[in-house]
Amino acid sequence: MAGGPVDRYADVLVSRSRLVIVLALVLTALVAAGAVVGESEDGEIGQFETDSAERDALEEIEATYGTDDAVVAQLVVREEGGDVLTRESLLESLRLQREVRENETLNATLREEGFVGLENVVATAAVHEDRFAGRTGPPGNDTTTGPTNASDTSDRGDENGSTAPPQTTDQFASPTLEDQIEALESRSDAEVETLLERVLDPDAETPGGDPYEFLPSDYEQGATTADARITFVFQVNDGGPDEDPQDAYDAQVAIASLVEERFDDAFVFGQGITDDASTRAVGDSFAIITPVALVLVLVVLGFAYRDLVDVLLGVFGIGVVMAWLAGIQGWLEIPSSQLLIAVPFLLIGLSIDYSLHVVMRYREAREGTLEADDGSVDRRDPTTAMRLGVAGVVLALAAATFSTGVGFLSNYVSPLAAVRDFAVLSAGGIFATFLVFGALVPAVKLEVERLFDRFGRERRKPAVGVSAGPINRALSTVVSLATRAPVVVVVVALLLASAGAYGATGIDTEFNQADFLPEDAPAWAKSLPGPLAPGDYDVRENVAYLGENFRQRGEGSEAQILLREDVTDPATLEAVDDVTRDFDRDGTIVPRPDGTAAIESPASVLREVADDEPSVAAAIDQRDADGDGLPDEDVAAVYDILFDVAPDRASSVLYRTDDGTYESARLTVGVQGDAPAQTIAGDVRDVASTIETNAPVTAVATGGPVVTAVVQDALLETLVQAFAVTLVVILTFLVALYWWRHRAPGLGVVTLAPVVVALAWLLGTMAAFDVPFNSETAVITSLAIGLGVDYSIHLGERIVDERARREEIGDALEAAVTGTGGALLGSAATTAAGFGVLALALAPPLQRFGIVTGLSIVYAFVACVTVLPSVFALRERFLERR
Repeated sequence: MAGGPVDRYADVLVSRSRLVIVLALVLTALVAAGAVVGESEDGEIGQFETDSAERDALEEIEATYGTDDAVVAQLVVREEGGDVLTRESLLESLRLQREVRENETLNATLREEGFVGLENVVATAAVHEDRFAGRTGPPGNDTTTGPTNASDTSDRGDENGSTAPPQTTDQFASPTLEDQIEALESRSDAEVETLLERVLDPDAETPGGDPYEFLPSDYEQGATTADARITFVFQVNDGGPDEDPQDAYDAQVAIASLVEERFDDAFVFGQGITDDASTRAVGDSFAIITPVALVLVLVVLGFAYRDLVDVLLGVFGIGVVMAWLAGIQGWLEIPSSQLLIAVPFLLIGLSIDYSLHVVMRYREAREGTLEADDGSVDRRDPTTAMRLGVAGVVLALAAATFSTGVGFLSNYVSPLAAVRDFAVLSAGGIFATFLVFGALVPAVKLEVERLFDRFGRERRKPAVGVSAGPINRALSTVVSLATRAPVVVVVVALLLASAGAYGATGIDTEFNQADFLPEDAPAWAKSLPGPLAPGDYDVRENVAYLGENFRQRGEGSEAQILLREDVTDPATLEAVDDVTRDFDRDGTIVPRPDGTAAIESPASVLREVADDEPSVAAAIDQRDADGDGLPDEDVAAVYDILFDVAPDRASSVLYRTDDGTYESARLTVGVQGDAPAQTIAGDVRDVASTIETNAPVTAVATGGPVVTAVVQDALLETLVQAFAVTLVVILTFLVALYWWRHRAPGLGVVTLAPVVVALAWLLGTMAAFDVPFNSETAVITSLAIGLGVDYSIHLGERIVDERARREEIGDALEAAVTGTGGALLGSAATTAAGFGVLALALAPPLQRFGIVTGLSIVYAFVACVTVLPSVFALRERFLERR
């Protein structure tokens, strides 16, 4: 297309190269200023919100119930095969609490109740026992835990957190922490054992709370030994609406250090702990991986270019693209999020690919291996070589940019703000990559080559794969196979793709937050010297232990069920009580030591308050026809009494309007913290459905894990839809492009075929190696489409150009694959090696990113150089027969 827009563009570029450089750098400075001028904060969870019945229910709960806004951490003391209920172990926990309280910084982050654990329940019982003995003499066999255990763990009273002296000397006054320590210290091991028997007696009255909530789910009721116990640490939530309570999180890390000093086997778990571990794991990972990846990428680039100047030019171009990316994000005020981690990697991959194509096409033109229209094959001057090189590659770069950019931009139809941000930033970055490597880098390289020529420096650098050597022989073998047996190549590729597509039907699509927690480093990493040696990371094991043994508390860790309509009907109470006793014990709902589900409901609160309050107990007895401890008639009247004597407890499970009408009820469901969100949501929905079936209410499953599952499902659905839209948009563009250029729309289908095949291979491999296809990996696999389309367009354009100049299809395929295929090989090897090394990371998200990205690049390259030439060969045979 002599004299066409491509040739005119190449003429302007080489004739005004210095002006192009100046304009490009000025534009870069203006865009990059957005990184300083604009504001780009970390994305909050709201960035992933979507409208749903579950979220509406959660917002209603937050607006109408006395929800607890405390930050909750969990302190677990364990001793495998041992006993953590000994006098010394309980005292050690109390002394730890005192040490934390004496630290002004840590104490400032604690709420009034502070620590709530079994050690406080037992010590409080000891204090009241001493007070009772002081008034009536030594306690006898008639002494029960009723008056001695006044701690209210469910209501989280201030009996153990406050160090202030009691307001009264009455035996029921809340003892101070010092009182608790003194009471246990004054007892022998045998006396503590006897006290434990009374406190943990399942038939004893425990009006102040349930001591079993601090013991593991496999604890046998009445036993005075256990291999683990848990203490809850309630902290002040001093963060703003869009801010984390960082002081509380920092205090969790400090408390964890104190716990390690006092106990042989104990740990603290909370959001601050996970944030700290994740941050350190990412830092340790990059400390190990960055030098390895940098050296590996530079070595591969050095091998591909065999020229330091070209390597530096490529790195310079990547730096400019990253400046554009930061500037675009700043100007548009796009908040950072997990989705955006894929964008810089995508742009680095495209940058390396574009750079190699520009440089290699220039080298082919310079050395005379790229034929010109006049048939000249002499060594050319830099200006002529760059003109021919740019003219030969810029259309493919533009086509790859448009198809890839529009494909990613198709995600903008998503209802999720984070996905729309991902779409805009990706498209903007891809366009910036084209500007940099379609204009700035060629102009800079031309000026450098001219400078070398003026100094008489001979630079004979053949394109990779063109000259004789192992790469050329390997690529020639691929071409020979595609020419002689294209049917075999296509059939094998389709069989593998079919197997991959079939395997993808069973791929795991669940989102598990525990999968994002760091893993402990392997032995080889720990043996690294000095600052390269990573720390210890047992947070993932700890959350698994918590999920298996205890009911977790804290931000978003509990599921909830909102009941609406006739919540005062006796059938509602009965249905709630039934599901508490009869639930799937193999599911994700945590059981209590007594075998019931860890569900706080109006039924459980009525029973607990009735143990303490005679008026509530009497009201229930008058209306309890079947002896189950719940009213069978006039439930609203019982609720009224409950609100009178225990308003805080009542308001946590019931919502009463100003006119006394009961509009809704809430169930708080303890679930395993390490279980997938979708599995938790399914189990909680089953409970809600059972209640709806047996009671005149509507029940909506909600809470942190359920809403997370809803958001993740919506996000995954959006990304899958975007895949389909992307493929349709790219196919439409390629069909139109080849119709306009060659009147051959079928070439668009041919060019896209390797991309679809590579995607099927990738999904099948993910299924085979149990890599989940969730919102995280779905974004990563989009790289397979982006880079695959890029590779396929470059090679497809080269094949069409070579076929127009050569009589035999075999010769055209040979020239195209050994020419452009060499650049593709260099690009694929560099990007796959650079990203694949992330598989060594300690953070699982980085590991999955490295593995999936590396595979997507390898599969895209293999499909491009095998399937695409074979399909072109088959197309040629078909056209010849017609």
